[in-house]
Amino acid sequence: MSIGGTAAYDGLAGVPPLVRRAVEVAREAGFGPSCRPEQGRLLHAPAAGAEVIGETGTGCGVGLAWLVSGARPGTRVVSVERDARWAATAARIFHDHPRVVVLHGDWREIHRDGPYDLLVLDGGGQGKGGEPPADPHLLLRPGGTLVVDDLTPARHWPPRFGDVVDRARMHWLDHSGLDAAELRLAPDLATLVATRRFPDASGDGPIPERGVRGGDRHPPRG
Repeated sequence: MSIGGTAAYDGLAGVPPLVRRAVEVAREAGFGPSCRPEQGRLLHAPAAGAEVIGETGTGCGVGLAWLVSGARPGTRVVSVERDARWAATAARIFHDHPRVVVLHGDWREIHRDGPYDLLVLDGGGQGKGGEPPADPHLLLRPGGTLVVDDLTPARHWPPRFGDVVDRARMHWLDHSGLDAAELRLAPDLATLVATRRFPDASGDGPIPERGVRGGDRHPPRG
């Protein structure tokens, strides 16, 4: 079993300063389930190619710090956290990053700034527990990347635990609008990474304008 939470960063080299700051804040606040380094490094890589990044489940902002550290200057990053305390804590970490917005609310608040070039589902939208999954056609631009993290590695096909098929995971792996794969980051940690297919490859419909959802134009925030 790999070390999780903020303890995983003890003595670890090569961690961006902003991530270190978020780890220390999470440790002081007593927030346990922070983004692990294996997952953070994966988030760091595709952030450089995105103009707009979305995340559900800010927590104390460790995963968000990995995203911001990997993003280019000028990239807009929006994260939603349902717990008011954690949302406020994370917002303080990024107070000097004007292009980073931490919202307090249900994960569906992420729709307000979509569609995204990179979307990370960690605190809602995964389809777990019987909740409706996020719709990549609304939230992700064609060619954009979707990350569904914090999964237990699958050892069977189809993925199942006990005798129950993991329907939430299969939703993404079988999604007609995505090319998806499961990546094992540690013996006890996996993530799904997917790319939204372009319309000419899947009959997916027109490419939405930036900031347009369901026919309603939403001006840029902040």
